[in-house]
Amino acid sequence: MDAALVSLIAASIAFFGSHFVLSHPLRPALVKALGENGFLGFYSLVAFATLGWMIWAFRQSPYEPMAWNGTKDVPWAIASALTLVGLTLFLGSLKGNPALPDQKVAGLADKVPTGAFRVTRHPMMWGFALWALAHILVSPTPRSVVLAGAIGLLALVGAHLQDRKKEALLGENWRAWEAKTSYWPRLSQLGAMGWLWLASLLFWLAITWVHAPLGYTSAGVWKWIGINWA
Repeated sequence: MDAALVSLIAASIAFFGSHFVLSHPLRPALVKALGENGFLGFYSLVAFATLGWMIWAFRQSPYEPMAWNGTKDVPWAIASALTLVGLTLFLGSLKGNPALPDQKVAGLADKVPTGAFRVTRHPMMWGFALWALAHILVSPTPRSVVLAGAIGLLALVGAHLQDRKKEALLGENWRAWEAKTSYWPRLSQLGAMGWLWLASLLFWLAITWVHAPLGYTSAGVWKWIGINWA
């Protein structure tokens, strides 16, 4: 196995493992020692360091043959749709998300879920997971599977463990929120995100547009439009 791929696997394990160790078993002791803000700073430092290691190792890893041809129209179209949905969920998670730090949870039991939260109570995590799945679909190489797989797995397992932690901390408040929302995305509720779809589409077009000029493969609809960046 290539040394850079081994480094990528090690970095992914460190990225994945450090999130759970710091978020759960070590959190109480670290918060006591460093304070809440100090802990958040340390947590962020470790997260950025391990993510940076992953990106560096990914760039050093050789591009090996794909398990299937992800550039064909069908996987490309599916991946394009997944990234658009994922981005819309992510954007919808940035406002009124009770799972984010320092959010007011008083009255959460009486709160009516709207927008992305009618789809899932973890729209941010599912946004990351759909991004990861899309990139594996179009680039099923060992390095892409390791990097995207680690991010996707962290998002979905992290969301599940977040529910358990919130139940312990917030009790009936969070259980009532769980009863009105879903861990798994409810596809029938995608229309609840309303106008956000338009903002997300414009943002998605911009993000996929910059892939090629930055030296990556053309993404989204730009693959079919075929702009020559040479």
